[in-house]
Amino acid sequence: MYIADLHIHSRYSRATSRELTPEQLDLEAGKKGIHLLGTGDFTHPAWREELYEKLVRAEDGLYRLKDEYRSENGRRSGTDTPRFVVSGEISSIYKQDGKVRKVHSLILLPDLEDAQRLSAKLEMIGNIHSDGRPILGLSCHDLLEIMLEICPGGMLIPAHIWTPHFSMFGACSGFDRVEDCFGELTPYIHAVETGLSSDPPMNWRLSALDRFQLISNSDAHSPAKLGREANLLNCEMSYAGLKNAIETGEGLEGTIEFFPEEGKYHFDGHRKCHICLSPAEAKRYGGICPVCKMKLTMGVSHRIDQLADRPEGFIPEGRKTFESLVPLLEVIAASTGRSAASKKVQEEYCKMVDELGTEFDILRTIPIEEIRSHSGHLISEGIRRLREGRVKRLPGFDGEYGIIRLFEPDEIVNPDGQMSFSDLFAADAEKENPGTKEVSFSVPLPPSVPLPDSTPSEKTADFLDRLNEQQRYAAQLPARSISVIAGPGTGKTGTLTARIRCLLEKRRVKSAEITAVTFTNQAAGELKERLQREMPHRRSAAQIQTGTFHSICLALLKKVGYEVRIASGQELEELAQEVLEELELRDGLKIKLTPKELLEYVSRERMEQLEKTADRKEAGQLREEAGAAAECFVKRMRERSLYDFDSLLTETLRLLLEENEAARRYCSHFNYLLVDEFQDISPIQYRLIREWNRDGKELFVIGDPDQSIYGFRGAAPGCFDVLSEELPDTQIIRLVENYRSSAQVIEAACALISHNPGDERHLNAVAGEGLPVRIVRAGGKRAEGIFAVREINRLIGGIDMLDAQERELPEAKRVRSFSDIAILCRTNRQAEEMEEYLKTEGIPFTVTGRGTFLEENTVQEALAFFGGLCHEEEADREKADKEQLKLKKTLGEEIYAAFREKYSSRMKKKPAELVKSWMADRGLEEDEPLARLYSMALFHRTMKEFLECLLYGEEGDLKRCGSKRYTADAVSLMTLHASKGLEFPAVIIMGVRKHSIPLEYSSGKKADPKEIAQETSLEPAELQEERRLLYVGMTRAKEELILVTSGEPSVFLKEIPENAAVRQKAPGSEKPVIRQMNLFDFI
Repeated sequence: MYIADLHIHSRYSRATSRELTPEQLDLEAGKKGIHLLGTGDFTHPAWREELYEKLVRAEDGLYRLKDEYRSENGRRSGTDTPRFVVSGEISSIYKQDGKVRKVHSLILLPDLEDAQRLSAKLEMIGNIHSDGRPILGLSCHDLLEIMLEICPGGMLIPAHIWTPHFSMFGACSGFDRVEDCFGELTPYIHAVETGLSSDPPMNWRLSALDRFQLISNSDAHSPAKLGREANLLNCEMSYAGLKNAIETGEGLEGTIEFFPEEGKYHFDGHRKCHICLSPAEAKRYGGICPVCKMKLTMGVSHRIDQLADRPEGFIPEGRKTFESLVPLLEVIAASTGRSAASKKVQEEYCKMVDELGTEFDILRTIPIEEIRSHSGHLISEGIRRLREGRVKRLPGFDGEYGIIRLFEPDEIVNPDGQMSFSDLFAADAEKENPGTKEVSFSVPLPPSVPLPDSTPSEKTADFLDRLNEQQRYAAQLPARSISVIAGPGTGKTGTLTARIRCLLEKRRVKSAEITAVTFTNQAAGELKERLQREMPHRRSAAQIQTGTFHSICLALLKKVGYEVRIASGQELEELAQEVLEELELRDGLKIKLTPKELLEYVSRERMEQLEKTADRKEAGQLREEAGAAAECFVKRMRERSLYDFDSLLTETLRLLLEENEAARRYCSHFNYLLVDEFQDISPIQYRLIREWNRDGKELFVIGDPDQSIYGFRGAAPGCFDVLSEELPDTQIIRLVENYRSSAQVIEAACALISHNPGDERHLNAVAGEGLPVRIVRAGGKRAEGIFAVREINRLIGGIDMLDAQERELPEAKRVRSFSDIAILCRTNRQAEEMEEYLKTEGIPFTVTGRGTFLEENTVQEALAFFGGLCHEEEADREKADKEQLKLKKTLGEEIYAAFREKYSSRMKKKPAELVKSWMADRGLEEDEPLARLYSMALFHRTMKEFLECLLYGEEGDLKRCGSKRYTADAVSLMTLHASKGLEFPAVIIMGVRKHSIPLEYSSGKKADPKEIAQETSLEPAELQEERRLLYVGMTRAKEELILVTSGEPSVFLKEIPENAAVRQKAPGSEKPVIRQMNLFDFI
């Protein structure tokens, strides 16, 4: 028989003792009588390196401390040398089935080599360097799948399965069934760890757990806590023997348990109010604290009541034995009236272990008489009562340990004769654990009140019943032209969808006559998916043309017979350079233009030709030379069937203006044209809308002038007015019922945007009251980033147990998941800086938007190669090959041909796999731009889809993981522009300070504060757009909005009324406070 504690931590985990070293673990395990100890934290590189250095192989799959590191000081002679088995704990925080899941998993592995391989895989998913128990935005199912793939001999055991905040069955973030957590991989789960706040009889109440072995471990964060729970094994001392015992129960004799009441989460309660309630009492209060009216933390006992299908006291056949013990230090302390940390208690402990035997021998088997003769009556009596289970129990709750009393207050007198045991014990308990004394309060129990009718209403027979009056009017109104001014969160997408359904289902319009134009591929996909989901006839929804301006123009050009290949930005610059060099060599023209300037000139020329204007800014010879270069450039593009975004639009418009017959026939698809985000259209896009729908029947545009943020592309909020002028019968409808944001967010946002020209803005917050908007001032730019990551930690309720019990959210009603949170920055540069803070803290995140890495040569090389292979027809492939001459020259004909042969047959694989393989073949595994391309490819199913998204996608279409392998639940990081159309429960806007928001203009001109202060209608258009941009960012928030500033705050913050926001200073913004932590901070 031997004792095994398989779940512990190293000093590299958060909130752990520095004494958790291999040497100290070996010494402490010997004192306690633990024969087999988990290493803990195998994922941490530094700890794993230390294990390699200090451990040596012993029995199969087990290790022992090398002799040169073993200390005999304090070690009992004749004790066995403890063995180590490779172990670690993973914290999974992710979203599943609409709920935040926070689950910890214990993993056991056959050797350190397996630990190295598995850690390498996990490092691709998240940060394993900052915490010995890494936080991964990875589901338990996927974690198990990865472990089985990398190390089939490993074991994954759900850890402390009832802990409220971080466990499989946890009341706050867990599941109701094992199958819900692990899905089809559930058969690979053979055991569960019961945790400190439950014991086997409590778990026996669930028949669903009968097929699993129940094991117990200490989850120790300091050497003194080793063995507070452990396993009794009677099997071969090897990894194979351990694995068989855990998976089959053969050799698993039983467990050593905490008294569950001593666990920190046994009963329901609220630590701040010192309220501890039994499950029955908590139910009578409706789960609400009777003092502060906040939600109680549901305890393990209550949670088991919820899931149990057997009564208390049920005893299954074939049950394993268990013993409930209290650590010897606590027994000595309780028997002498001192603290377990006192010097005298420590001395008595060392003396007993040295002279009597190991701690487990003393607590379990050494005769009471022998203990009495050595240590006296009180300690021996305390151990006798412990063995017999004669203890008084004060349950733990909401992060506070419970108390196990071995004596009644009048049974013991302190040897010093100054205080009774009960007085001293109560004083210690009150000082160290203020919530552990028996709690009573005078608040009366609430009367039984009927619960609100929670029966879901029947699904409405008419989808229009779900709309408010104005939405319904917009959806149904038949009119030649309809303009819907829809503020943020007013149900724009729902109204647009309902409009299409009215056309199809009520007015019987043919699907082929309807086109819906959106500004991003993601929005187009979501609209189509929503229509297919909601409409009774999915086929009708599939036939509706939905897409962006560019994708629809591309479809039209191909329909009329054009060969079209979209050129990347780098490809266009190379062609422009080629044209300039050719003109200089052939004609002796040395044109004073850079390739980028030539591209800009070509773009202007196209627009001017369409507008039929003759306003030429270039003068004399330069204009003539530039014109020659532009003409040559356009000719080369046509020869190669190359198009950029501008030419897709201008060529389509040219065909329509020239009354091209095929193009005009295609316009039958625009008989019922619906345009989303109308405020963001450019002048050429406006002309396309008018030409597409010139002979159509209805034009429906929807958007918000106050969210027009693309002035640099020619967009202007006045497009609604222009439409009304050109079509005087346009029906204007306003949506003002905001279903997204709280009243506080709406009030602050409307106050800001009302400083732009026009009437005062008003939106009705249907969601009602919420949390106050917070304006937080940090000590500097760096302090802004530090505050943001700390705030994320607060919002998710802490990323470990210490955070969860220390970081209570007095204002919030719920804990966030990572994906509930967005960080918005004004510029890409600011977002890149924020990435580093998130990486350092180990917070999983995704980045939305393009990046400069896409223009790097290694990335362009990869995209050019895979772009050529994506052409389905041989003729297209041959054409693509001609465009890859540079790539062939770089690689060499032979190598290029080998790559072509290898990858042609693999193009059905996921793009991330292809990019990763390419990186390996090119010897570029460490290339950062390619690594980012790889992390972006993870979000796509096929290479063709990925490349099309890169070519046609807007900022919001492109995402990449922040140093992760899987597209897991993560914080969203993006610019304010990229946030358009999105929403998040919690939004943090960074850099709301001078020169950042509003951003200094490219001309170098800065806004005059005096002009801003006047708040006149003559404010610069640029300043108005910056205000609209901040308004867009603020209205992404559903429940919580935090504006972070530093230095000189943005002038926009003055436009938010004092009563609309709470102004705060970031913690530590004035002067950092450093405090030395001690052991009691960890336990």
